[in-house]
Amino acid sequence: MNVLFLTLAKINTLQERGIYHDLMQEFSDHQHDVYIVSPVERRENQKTTLKKEGNASFLNVKTLNIQKTNFIEKGVSTLTIEKLFLRAVKKHFSEVKFDLVIYSTPPITFTGVIKYIKKRDNAKAYLLLKDIFPQNAVDMKLMSDKSFLYKYFRKKEKELYSVSDKIGCMSEANLQFVLNHNSDVSKEKVEINANSIRLQSSKIHSDQEKTAVRIKYGIPTDRKVFIYGGNLGKPQGIDFLIETLKAKSEDDKVFFVVAGSGTEYDKIKDWFDIFKPKNALLLSAVPKVDYDLLVQACDVGLIFLHKDFTIPNYPSRLLSYLEFRMPVLAATDPNTDIGTDIVKNGCGMSVYSGDLPAMIDAVDMLINMDGIKFEEMRRNSLEFLKREFQVSRSYEKIIEL
Repeated sequence: MNVLFLTLAKINTLQERGIYHDLMQEFSDHQHDVYIVSPVERRENQKTTLKKEGNASFLNVKTLNIQKTNFIEKGVSTLTIEKLFLRAVKKHFSEVKFDLVIYSTPPITFTGVIKYIKKRDNAKAYLLLKDIFPQNAVDMKLMSDKSFLYKYFRKKEKELYSVSDKIGCMSEANLQFVLNHNSDVSKEKVEINANSIRLQSSKIHSDQEKTAVRIKYGIPTDRKVFIYGGNLGKPQGIDFLIETLKAKSEDDKVFFVVAGSGTEYDKIKDWFDIFKPKNALLLSAVPKVDYDLLVQACDVGLIFLHKDFTIPNYPSRLLSYLEFRMPVLAATDPNTDIGTDIVKNGCGMSVYSGDLPAMIDAVDMLINMDGIKFEEMRRNSLEFLKREFQVSRSYEKIIEL
């Protein structure tokens, strides 16, 4: 089977890890030929390139900056990427007959490419719904639901759902949101297809190795270490992360690590520079291999979501925490089910973003939790991952299309 995959996540090899790398590797391992189209952003100063690796082909299309940029450039990029991808597919894959086209949101503007492939090759189309736009922009007050821009993107969103043969949603709350807000989408078209990864064994096998990683970054070896890793943008509600760090800044039983990048990085860096917390460390983007080791050297994984979201986000950073047997503390909006899933599966705690007393209580409970209970949460984390988030499950659902 020839599989075309369209994504905003830059992919130029399957030797790296990530939810899309792992999924395409799964297809590759099942002897499918995969053709991956992803952007190379303007800031990288590279031309469009095509390369091959085994039965995987990588078409990196030169685009404007799309991710971790200002809203205006992001919007223009979203509007132009469809034509750029379509032109590149026509030029480089004109001789390939595709059986299946898979694509993820963001963006919602791949409709033209999908329609072209479906009509030309009679291919099936599968949407991995990772982002509900433009409603998320309305939630973040980046646009009004009365504006022309919103109405334009809402039309594009509906077109994307219409052209898709199947829509894979990240969770039950995601699925219900799509159905409740899109009366023309049938129940038969949607299913839960969660973020997923290939399970890897731990790279840290002893307390000595864990201590060595902590020493490398200047992290105390005698405290409970909470780590937040990933995007530092407005959707993460960085103000509440800062509130939490400030509220616990005098606690000598805990240490916080914040590792990531994004549009709000400068805000949190300014706070670190001014406040100089003694029990917290800020790291800019860490390479994936190093990040995995860093996570394994910590004790508790943190998830933050902006309190104003009406769409049910389900951050994929959860998977790194679960994979390395970490209890998770989530601060979320009331509409997502990631927090309730964490609690239901016995692998952590959840509070509402903005509720500082509840957050402090949850941090204190995890700091002071007895070893037996904490170890039980660690076991539950890995079991939750094995049960719900393995890439083989995602592959099987897509291939059934």
